[in-house]
Amino acid sequence: MIEEKKNPIRSRKKKQKKVWWRRANDWFHLWVGIVSGIPVVLISLTGCILVFQKEITEWSRPWWNVENLGQENLLPPSEMRKRVAQQIPDMHIRKLWYYGDDAPVKIAPDDSELLIYANPYTGKVLAQIDHEDFFHEIDEGHRNLWMPREIGRAVVSWSTLIFGVLLLTGIVLWWPKKWKKRQMRQAFTITWRGKWKRINYDLHNVLGFYALLLGLLMAFTGLVMGFIVVRESVFSALGGTKAIDPPLTYVIEKWTSPPPTGMDKKMDVIWHKVTHEIAKHNPLEISIHFPKDTDEAIYACTDMTGGTWRVLYFDRENLNLLSSSDKPMDEEDTANWFMRANYGLHTGYIGGMFTKWLYFFASLICASLPITGFCVWLGKRK
Repeated sequence: MIEEKKNPIRSRKKKQKKVWWRRANDWFHLWVGIVSGIPVVLISLTGCILVFQKEITEWSRPWWNVENLGQENLLPPSEMRKRVAQQIPDMHIRKLWYYGDDAPVKIAPDDSELLIYANPYTGKVLAQIDHEDFFHEIDEGHRNLWMPREIGRAVVSWSTLIFGVLLLTGIVLWWPKKWKKRQMRQAFTITWRGKWKRINYDLHNVLGFYALLLGLLMAFTGLVMGFIVVRESVFSALGGTKAIDPPLTYVIEKWTSPPPTGMDKKMDVIWHKVTHEIAKHNPLEISIHFPKDTDEAIYACTDMTGGTWRVLYFDRENLNLLSSSDKPMDEEDTANWFMRANYGLHTGYIGGMFTKWLYFFASLICASLPITGFCVWLGKRK
């Protein structure tokens, strides 16, 4: 039997094609990574801080923890607004946010940059904080890199897209040529006893692999926020259908008892109904807004958990629940569930403290990758 000879020309072309593709991958990972390095570092570091915004905020404010006097003693919205207005007159108060029965109520006046925090049982003002505080500035950096919104948002969105592609090209560079014991040890562990160059290479290569999945998830959910075309494409791919524009509003649940007269009483009964009957998660954490215009519905937000929330709209006359309201998360279809869960998936809030810590370390690694990668490149040049 004659042995079939390999075609050397075909083998050479196949090898050249493979080399060309690998060189293109390496070039993109190196040079595009260097160009986008600074935005990625800033976006990732600010993301690290924002993961624990709630915990740091509560820890840094000694007046935050309020003595729990029981749910039945919480002041309703109308009384809370009245008592705060007596202490700080000449402020138009509409928006109130209850954080529970052991935390203050946040009030955002329409005509002030200050946020007011008051005791939920007495209405006593505990603090007035500038809206543009530390975390506001960090959030501005994360969303817009402290640039004008239109420019900064575009830079952040495109940097996020590039970073996602860099993670994919990085996995190609990381992939061991042979899956033997020695190569696997180098791919999955850091050689702490090696020289500085080796340690830096491992910090880039190994840690980059461990942060890959969360890095891709953060990048993908960031793109959903940053690009309308991505958001609409994902929504459509998950089976979502585009709503009628403008959407038709109709009643989905009628108010069962005669509605009271006067907006203050209406706000109080809605607050009571949401916290006692409608809410499924954290019932005492509710945001409620007095209507600004004569034709505006009454707004309430509840079920704030895992980075998700449920917005409700009530007819200002008869208090019927309107179709512009959100469904409970467990009743949503896949497309709408993902859109509403996207923020929690992006920030790590989706799984509580466990996922927050995972996202914190993943963001920290993502912030280090451009730095360690630059050091790898600089070391090779020298």
